[in-house]
Amino acid sequence: MYTWDEDPSTWYGKGDYSYGSSGIVARSAAASRARVSGPRTYADKVGPNEKIITPTKRIRTESPNPLIVAVDVTGSMASWPAEIFDRLPLLFNTLSQYRADLEICFAAIGDAGVDRWPLQVTTFASGFDLEQQLGALYGEGGGGDAPESYGLFAHWVSTHVETPNAKEPPFLIVFGDAPMHPKTSRAQVKAVLGDDAPHLGDFDALDDWQHLSKRWNTWFLRRPTGSKGDTVDKQWAKAIGEMKIFHIQDEQRAVDYAMGLIARAWGNFDDFKSNMLARQSPEKVGEISKPIALICPRCGAPIPADAFGVFKCAYCNTTLKL
Repeated sequence: MYTWDEDPSTWYGKGDYSYGSSGIVARSAAASRARVSGPRTYADKVGPNEKIITPTKRIRTESPNPLIVAVDVTGSMASWPAEIFDRLPLLFNTLSQYRADLEICFAAIGDAGVDRWPLQVTTFASGFDLEQQLGALYGEGGGGDAPESYGLFAHWVSTHVETPNAKEPPFLIVFGDAPMHPKTSRAQVKAVLGDDAPHLGDFDALDDWQHLSKRWNTWFLRRPTGSKGDTVDKQWAKAIGEMKIFHIQDEQRAVDYAMGLIARAWGNFDDFKSNMLARQSPEKVGEISKPIALICPRCGAPIPADAFGVFKCAYCNTTLKL
């Protein structure tokens, strides 16, 4: 398990990596609090901390660089919060050295038709405060066979989240493997989110995602199930765009794929590859890096394999340093 201490000798590899000076104050504070708190654990639980995860709350961050990480916790995805918790210090310490004002909000997505906790959400936080936030989530493991309530989550972000200082569309990463209910019922919005709008009918989930993706740099990171272009891909393509669906090849490296997309967009991909090389084999780093390097981290458009130097995406006009 990764720790908040900056010493990489505890990493799952050779550990010859040094964080940069940016973000060092936050990392040092987190390490100090971690030493007082004791060993990190994500113990088995019987439910979430409902005082923290209730989706009826409205949240706001003043950070110019907010990030939302959402995880489908139904069925086979239920263990993923623990996987992310294991890598939480790595996730924050790595990205916060690129943007020291980073704040993260976590969400767990279920099925409002059958689950007791169909949507769990935290507030935005940074550093060691993220321990309590992420640790409050519970991998319920319920859900129907498919689809799940991704639309309810999109509606929550659109109506309950404020990011007034974001200077560019902030990242919203969704880890999942299923389609979504095409409609989000008004009854579920009232029961789960606490929003009562009797004059409105049910909400179109695809419309909610399409509007959300105009304000957030949204990605669906799909675990290794199904095949490209199947019914799950087709529905998500309508929701957020075909190019924003990223098929993960190794689900144990899911957090690395997310960090890689963000590091690439922020101009720190070379440093991030050095970070990975301190933890994984060159072959594994190449396996993770290659598909990220061949897409635009803003719009997901393909980048020619022979592109080099300063490259301008023909789809969204983002300038990249390759």
